Amino acid sequence: MPKQSKRRSAGGKKKGPGGKRVTLKTVAEHLGLSPATISVVLNDSPVADSIPRETKERVFAAAKKLNYRPNYLARTLRGQRSFSVGVLVPEISEGYAAGVMSGVEEHLVREGYFYLMASHRSKPDLLEEYLKHLEDRSVEGFILLATQLQAPPPLPTVVVSGHREFPGVVNVVLDHDRAARLALSHLKDLGHERIAFFRGAEGSADAEDRWRAIVETAECLDLEIAPERVLQLVGRSLGPVFSPEEGYQEGYIYGQKLLATVPEGRHPDFTALFAFNDVSAIGAMRAFLDAGLSVPKDVSVVGFDDILGAAFQNPSLTTVRQPLRRMGVIAGEILLERLAGKSSFPDFVTVEAELVVRASTGPAPETNKREQARSAPRRSGKRRGRDAAA
Repeated sequence: MPKQSKRRSAGGKKKGPGGKRVTLKTVAEHLGLSPATISVVLNDSPVADSIPRETKERVFAAAKKLNYRPNYLARTLRGQRSFSVGVLVPEISEGYAAGVMSGVEEHLVREGYFYLMASHRSKPDLLEEYLKHLEDRSVEGFILLATQLQAPPPLPTVVVSGHREFPGVVNVVLDHDRAARLALSHLKDLGHERIAFFRGAEGSADAEDRWRAIVETAECLDLEIAPERVLQLVGRSLGPVFSPEEGYQEGYIYGQKLLATVPEGRHPDFTALFAFNDVSAIGAMRAFLDAGLSVPKDVSVVGFDDILGAAFQNPSLTTVRQPLRRMGVIAGEILLERLAGKSSFPDFVTVEAELVVRASTGPAPETNKREQARSAPRRSGKRRGRDAAA
């Protein structure tokens, strides 16, 4: 007679003695301890410190041997806590979202929380649907990345790069005024006055606030923003979601657009580009190089975000660094503090930007020419003096 294969119950739990499901009581009877003691040890309750280490080790060993798994639903119903958080992002990528998520995950895991993540693809109807689905799955709160809310979510919420005030929502934002000042002051100090810009796509979380900061800072620094040197990214996707690869491609195409009116053999009428983000900056930089220009000798390029790949371009990219990981940690900290009962939070928590100067920025071409012109007569004068002495 063939042996029957061992089967698990529908709940995925190993059968105990007599074919019964392994429960807390099963583990307690196996060890001769009370179910309360088993619960205290396995849930790491504060009173567990009073239980001898040897007893704890016996409990954990027995739970493993018997393949005991807590009844998650029952624990949630008893304690009114799920210790889970819903995380929503526009898209999952190697750049911005990955940087912020590394910080979110770091803090939630450290504090013993589980998270469910989904991409709403910047579609309002999908965002609304996912918020409801996550609430139905008993998450205790939400962390949203670069997401434009139209109404307050039903649970405590923290939005990274959020710019709208709603009851129960805390926004973690970058100081865009400082960011614009760092980037434009750096370019002006290098002699750049004719600067091209990539604006963020309409509906992008930071686009409006960042452009406002750039315009105001340029006016303070007496830098002209010429409309013909400003291109607004579109962010339209060829598929269901705008991917990072398409971001690079869009930067490349818009870099070509900036060069389209330049006669062959002539330098462009701009000496620097300040791009909305790193991926568009990297794409444009490749377009400039493919057109025979030198970066930064002919055109300097500044990005925004400081994604992982920014430092590994050729040339490496000068960029405004958003502390993406730190912003994720802050979002996690604020949400868990709110879930723990702390009620007083500002609508906006601001973090500082930092300029990371690398190889993609240098003196403006006119500055180089002036320096060469100033030094040329001195060299020729010395040569004539030596010739006369000879």
